[in-house]
Amino acid sequence: MEVDTRVVGSIEAGLMVLAGLVEGDAEADLTWAAEKLANLRIFEDEQGKMNRSVLDTRGGILLVPNFTLAGEAVKGRRPSFDRAMKPEVAGPMFARLAELLRAAGAPTQTGVFRAHMVVTLVNDGPVTILLDTAERAR
Repeated sequence: MEVDTRVVGSIEAGLMVLAGLVEGDAEADLTWAAEKLANLRIFEDEQGKMNRSVLDTRGGILLVPNFTLAGEAVKGRRPSFDRAMKPEVAGPMFARLAELLRAAGAPTQTGVFRAHMVVTLVNDGPVTILLDTAERAR
C-alpha cells in the first residue's frame, strides 16, 4: 500500500481488511471486529478445510481505512455517504481498531487515514467476507 509512491504498509500472507466506520459504531463494535478478524477460521488446514485463523497461520493484517464502504447507492445514480462516520471521530476509531488487532496478537499494518492510497492485492483464493457489526446481533 502506497501513499505518494512511498510504501506505508505491506504484509505477506494474511488478510486485507477494508474498514468502513459508520455513525453509531462504538468501542464494542471495534472489540468484536478485532476478535472476529483475528480468529475467523478462513485459511485451509492440512485437509484443505477452512479451519485456521490468521493467528494460526502467523499471517498479518493489512488494515485499510475506506469510508466508501458506508456508501448507499440504492436511490439515484450518485452514492450517499451520509452514514459514514465523521473523519475527526473515525480517525481515532480506526487507530483503535488497529491497536485492538495488535493486542489480539495479529501483526497489523495500516494505511494512512484520509490519504489517497494505492492498494495492491494478490487474492490467493476465493474467500471474500463482509463483516457488518450492525448484523452481529442476529
